[in-house]
Amino acid sequence: MHRYRSHTCGALRESHIGQTVRLSGWCHRIRDHGGVLFIDLRDHYGLTQCVADPDSPAFNDAEKLRSEWVVRIDGKVRRRPAGTENPELPTGAVEVYISEIEVLGPSGELPLPVFGEQEYPEDIRLKYRFLDLRREKLHQNIMTRGAIIDSMRKRMKEQGFFEFQTPILTASSPEGARDFLVPSRIHPGRFYALPQAPQQYKQLLMMSGFDRYFQIAPCFRDEDPRADRLPGEFYQLDVEMSFVTQDDVFAAMEPVITGVFEDFAKGKPVTKGWPRIPFAEALRKYGSDKPDLRNPIVMQDVSEHFRGSGFKVFARMLEEPKNQVWAIPGPTGGSRAFCDRMNSWAQGEGQPGLGYIMWREGGEGAGPLANNIGPERTAAIRAQLGLKEGDAAFFVAGDPDKFWKFSGLARSKLGEELNLIDRDRFELAWVVDFPMYEYNEEDKKVDFSHNPFSMPQGGLDALKSQDPLTIKAFQYDITCNGYEIASGGIRNHRPEAMVKAFEIAGYGENEVVERFGGMYRAFQYGAPPHGGMAAGVDRIVMLLCGTTNLREISLFPMNQRAEDLLMGAPSEVTAKQLRELHIRLNLPQT
Repeated sequence: MHRYRSHTCGALRESHIGQTVRLSGWCHRIRDHGGVLFIDLRDHYGLTQCVADPDSPAFNDAEKLRSEWVVRIDGKVRRRPAGTENPELPTGAVEVYISEIEVLGPSGELPLPVFGEQEYPEDIRLKYRFLDLRREKLHQNIMTRGAIIDSMRKRMKEQGFFEFQTPILTASSPEGARDFLVPSRIHPGRFYALPQAPQQYKQLLMMSGFDRYFQIAPCFRDEDPRADRLPGEFYQLDVEMSFVTQDDVFAAMEPVITGVFEDFAKGKPVTKGWPRIPFAEALRKYGSDKPDLRNPIVMQDVSEHFRGSGFKVFARMLEEPKNQVWAIPGPTGGSRAFCDRMNSWAQGEGQPGLGYIMWREGGEGAGPLANNIGPERTAAIRAQLGLKEGDAAFFVAGDPDKFWKFSGLARSKLGEELNLIDRDRFELAWVVDFPMYEYNEEDKKVDFSHNPFSMPQGGLDALKSQDPLTIKAFQYDITCNGYEIASGGIRNHRPEAMVKAFEIAGYGENEVVERFGGMYRAFQYGAPPHGGMAAGVDRIVMLLCGTTNLREISLFPMNQRAEDLLMGAPSEVTAKQLRELHIRLNLPQT
């Protein structure tokens, strides 16, 4: 017999009854039932109930065992007594009557429980992550993550993509976040950067004649952490294709992502034939560039019903041509208490309030706005929004560029409060036609709004002749249930167009050549039209595992202060290491 096990803890069935077996694992739970000891023995594969009574030669050893001790157990497989079977367990029809126990690894007192899924402080969970990972739900999430990545690889290869690995030590690049810098010992005073994404390398692969690239790529960004973005590092399904239009990218990637979701949705419906929503329409209807389409609320422009009305606040606003009034329907929300609660919520969000109209029995509009604009306008608003008795509508007004984000928050809040969101489905969509540029109020300059390497719609002519803030790009996102899960674009592969695009954002040609020299040179020697995207592996896994925190689907994550509590990173280094790198610290005064 093998030194440690003849079977795993998930393997035994009724067919093994009567056999002598050897198991090794962790003592998951120990129960004393009137002098009979039950030990639930756990390993990676499952759990088996083992039994020792006073007649067992191993009874004295069994009494010494404690939770999470690692032991080897020998014994005979027998049928569980009638009425004690556990149909929830694959091994639930049998148990092992213990003949011998060997302690392989005793455990000290546990800083957090492994049995059960109770909440525990995050700092303890991350410091003792090796214990946390033994817990069933987290352990299963990690295994699901691996299976999802396997599904991605399989589907990408079926679509004719080949997997490449791009460098980790590279040059600093303005991708939109801070780089992690790595000092060079061999070249004093110079630094490598960890890649924010393999963007330039994957484009260079297309210049090199490779046609369809993908990679499960590690990416590094020195950003402030948040629940839906891991601090420091994350993984993405990185993709690039040559000789493609935007439609070709969609046709290749939509079945991959749909298929991955279908593989792990556990029967929940997954969108087929994704809608394509222009960026401006997404803001207008949903107040978000990553709309949650499970929420049926669609906002509408109702400016005409308030123009010249008795509600002077909105009427005066609408004298400015750019201002609008948007209505957010609230089906079933037509009670004074609910409307007042939404108004208070808006004030808590820093708004002056949230105007509303309620439609009561008989179809009459009620509330201060209804009283001011009169029954005819109130009825017209109700008709436009398709509302009925017992419903409400809420209103935001002003410059849409300034209020769309708040209106999106209000739409989400209404969907949650009125229980309108169908949580048992995955709603996927393309968001398209992103603006190429945006105005940076802080620096008073035009900036790239998305990926700086994207092709402007209209090409070089648009860059030369259009107002930059009106230029759309061949850029697109994939959204799912209110999260952006992928982003991509058709690339700007003409050197003169690349230089002009960066010039508009304040970069001179010399700076472009200096910072993107490899790609700029490559574009001079026959660059194919190309495009691609990158899908966030972590966010996709998070959605499919039914959690809202990326730390629940990552092996060894950092905390909210970007600290690795298990390994003690970031850590101080020795004076010798700093000397070798020719670095002197200039720490902030405390």
